[in-house]
Amino acid sequence: MKKNVGIVSCYFKKNYGSMLQAYATQKILDDFNINNETINIKLLNKEISANKRKYYLGQIFNFSFIKAKFGMIKLKLDCKINRQLGLNINIRNKKFEEFENRFNMSKEYNTINQLSHECGKYTDVLVGSDQLWLPVNVIGDYYTLNFVPENTNKIAYATSFGISHIPKKYHEKYREFLSRINHISTREQAGKDIINELINKDVQVVCDPTLLFDKEEWMSIQEKDKAVKEKYILCYLLGNSVEHRKFAERLRGKTGYKIVSLNHLDEYVKYSDKFADETPYDIGPSEFIDLIRNAEYICTDSFHGVIFSIINNKEFFVFRRYSNNKKVSTNSRLDSLLTIVDLKDRLIYGTEDINKETEKTIDYAHVNVKVECLREQSKEFLKKSLNI
Repeated sequence: MKKNVGIVSCYFKKNYGSMLQAYATQKILDDFNINNETINIKLLNKEISANKRKYYLGQIFNFSFIKAKFGMIKLKLDCKINRQLGLNINIRNKKFEEFENRFNMSKEYNTINQLSHECGKYTDVLVGSDQLWLPVNVIGDYYTLNFVPENTNKIAYATSFGISHIPKKYHEKYREFLSRINHISTREQAGKDIINELINKDVQVVCDPTLLFDKEEWMSIQEKDKAVKEKYILCYLLGNSVEHRKFAERLRGKTGYKIVSLNHLDEYVKYSDKFADETPYDIGPSEFIDLIRNAEYICTDSFHGVIFSIINNKEFFVFRRYSNNKKVSTNSRLDSLLTIVDLKDRLIYGTEDINKETEKTIDYAHVNVKVECLREQSKEFLKKSLNI
């Protein structure tokens, strides 16, 4: 029987990492010559969001959760108050919408029930990767694959819990959907530990789908010419730390390279408009990879900022966006990746001596061997799960 895979991913979120990992999931199946389509969530989102509201209502008195979401809510308000900021964000959003045309989209489904009834056309349904198994998404009940019929092969590729510990009150919900998935992998050690604890199953840690491809393979969606001609430091900072931005300023002072910054992605950070020499907004996922490919240094607090720095063999510095003791911390995926490729020393606070930090260089001959090994093991997991 010819394979036909339905992909459940976060392809629509205007976030570089989300969109690129969704595209990479499609791309690896294309490379395997497997027919596939990404399930269109456009009409389903209303039903999924209604489920999620139950979770949000339960977090009204959770200060840590509210604080973590405040920046994103405020950014939307800032865009309405600050006309120029709103125009800039719209320019970037249009680039994301253009990139969305690269997906092999399914038909639109009106309800989850309709999708479930028509799921028989898929031989396999694959969910991944991203932080799709956060509690809010489990309550949303889409990325759980609970809608997929029992006799359809269900695969989780590099799917992340986003957090290191699942609240006890959700344990049963997690057990129910995890037990139905035929082949499970995750992209961090913490996820492996959670699954082992909940359903007593030893699963494989694989790489994020974006890491399945090397620098040359990613050139297929990039321009060959540099977007920025001069030498530059790329700042891709999602958090609001001024200290991290001041580190980039010291790096500029040391090297003489200009700072190119992707600003106001998760929240409005006033200092971002002060410290950068160039703040482009016409940057979609393709242009994002291009900016990393041609930078001299990358300063980031992003998981995918690190991944594409590694793919392109770049000197990078990565900052923690959260302290490890915060319940909303998503550090586990970063810790896991840096441990696997022996780059834990790239994780810094931002207060370090710039002279000492720039003396350290990455031995990519060693790192690339580690990456290639992880890449091949991850591809083998996919092939075995798909029975090809």
